[in-house]
Amino acid sequence: MAVEKINIEKFLLLAKQYPMIDVRSPSEFNHAHIPSAHSLPLFMDEERAVVGTAYKQESREKAIKLGLNFFGPKMNLLLEKVEKIILEQSSNSNQSDKIILVYCWRGGMRSAAVAWLLDLYGYKIFTLAGGYKKFRNYVLETFQLEYNFQILGGFTGSGKTELLQELEKTGNTIIDLEKIANHKGSAFGNIGMIDQPSQEMFENLLAKNLREITIRTKIWIEDESQRIGLINIPNHIWNCMRKSPLCFLEIDFDERLKHIVKEYGSLDKQKMIEAINRIQQRLGGLETKNAIEHLLNNNTTACFKILLTYYDKWYSRGLNNRKNFNALLTIISCKTVSRLNAGILINAAEN
Repeated sequence: MAVEKINIEKFLLLAKQYPMIDVRSPSEFNHAHIPSAHSLPLFMDEERAVVGTAYKQESREKAIKLGLNFFGPKMNLLLEKVEKIILEQSSNSNQSDKIILVYCWRGGMRSAAVAWLLDLYGYKIFTLAGGYKKFRNYVLETFQLEYNFQILGGFTGSGKTELLQELEKTGNTIIDLEKIANHKGSAFGNIGMIDQPSQEMFENLLAKNLREITIRTKIWIEDESQRIGLINIPNHIWNCMRKSPLCFLEIDFDERLKHIVKEYGSLDKQKMIEAINRIQQRLGGLETKNAIEHLLNNNTTACFKILLTYYDKWYSRGLNNRKNFNALLTIISCKTVSRLNAGILINAAEN
C-alpha cells in the first residue's frame, strides 16, 4: 500500500474515525498538538536537537544518518505502540481498513520515516500535507470566520456555567470557554482545577469546537473577560463576542452570595488567601484584610460578601464601557440561581 499525503480538511475528517499519530518530539507535543492525537515521537528532545544541529551545520545526508541511528532500534517498539493504540481505539472505530494518520511539524522527513515503517508493516497510511504547521494555519483561519454568538451574562454567582450545561442538555449549541481553558475566570478560578493548557493548545481546542458547528448556528457562550487565567481569547473571537446579543441574568445579591458560598466555600483556605492577595491593589487594603480575617475565622459568607461586591463593581464597569451595549442587552430577571432559568433564557433570546 502506498503512503498518501492529504490536505488538512480530509485529514481531520478521517481523524474522527481513525488513530492519529503525532511523531514530533515530546516537548513539541506537550506544548500543543492536534486534539485527539497520540504522541509517538520519532526522536526524543535531545535526539531531535542532535539531528537538527547536524542538518544546519553539516548536511542533510549527515542528519539522515544520525536520525537512522536513533530510529533503527526503536522500530519494533514503535510498531508495538501503534498496535496498542489501535487496540484501545478499536471499540470506537472501524479498524478493518487498518488506517493510520501521521503528522510531524511540516510534513517532512519525520512523518515520512514513520509512514514508511507503518506502510511496510501493512497499514494504510495518510500523512498531513504541510504537517502541524498547516493545522495551525487552519486554526488561525477558523478565528477569522463570523459566528452567531448568543452571550450569556450576569454578575458573579448567577450560575452561568450550570446554565450553559443545561442549555447543551436541551439540544442547544454551546462553547464552554472556561472548560477549554481549565479555569473559572476569576482570581480564584484555578483553585481545584488541573493546569491550564498552553495558549496554543487552547486555540487548537477552541478551533476544533468551532469547526464542528455549522455556520450560522446560534452558539451560546458565557460572557468573559478576554483573559481567562493565563489564556487569552483570540482577538477576532473576542470582538465577535462583544458585538453579539447579551442575555443578562438579573438575580438578587443574596441569592448569588448563597450560590458562591456553596461553590467556593470548601476550597483550600491558603490558596484562597493567596488569590485574595493577588487582587489586593483593586480590592483595597482594608477589604483585603477583612476578607482574609473572615476566612480564617470560618465566616465564609462574610468573606465572599466582600469579594462578590468587588466583582459586581468591576463587571458593571466593564458592561458600561461596551459600545452599543444597550442595543445588544436583554435583561432577564430571575428569582433564584437555578438550571430552570435555561427555559427563560431561550424564550428571551427568541423574542
